[in-house]
Amino acid sequence: MTITELGARSADTDVSLITALADRWSPRAFDPDAIVERETVRTILEAARWAPSANNTQPWRFLVARRGTADFTAIHDQLAGFNKAWADSAAILIVNIAATVDDSGRPMTFARYDLGQAVAHLSVQAQHEGLHTHQMGGFDGAAIHEAFGLDDSLEVVSVTALGVLGDADTLPEPLKEREGAPRVRRALRDSVLNLA
Repeated sequence: MTITELGARSADTDVSLITALADRWSPRAFDPDAIVERETVRTILEAARWAPSANNTQPWRFLVARRGTADFTAIHDQLAGFNKAWADSAAILIVNIAATVDDSGRPMTFARYDLGQAVAHLSVQAQHEGLHTHQMGGFDGAAIHEAFGLDDSLEVVSVTALGVLGDADTLPEPLKEREGAPRVRRALRDSVLNLA
């Protein structure tokens, strides 16, 4: 099932958005043969680097693994459930990590929030580059932490699959159905408690 057969994936927004935001969605079908060039990955990570952070602490850290490498396998092996069934086709897996304490040992209470902003920047830049991302929370963070010998001050928060859109027919049946499901969001008025 091609993306054309799935129908339009652009969001039906309440107000107009820039294309990279309106068209961003989280597919599970990635092209298992597509390669994302190193410079494109650097561009996407550069977008993350310029995200805002509390006191400019920049608590984000990333492990970047290319399909076919030992690092990719080490990350993929720790994915849970259905994530394992599709994420092996992504060109890149990125482990998103928060540095939770500063150099003096004080907690950085906004580290996870700031990491989230960096990953959002990364995702929008990837979309702009013609790529797709899918964020995953289903993984064994402790095992990833151990596999890469991460410092205790670093917390594995999420994993991002990055790549070129693939064929939805390659997905297991429940995921194939979800791939083509309509994109829906709660109405803006139901999320904003007071609009000035």
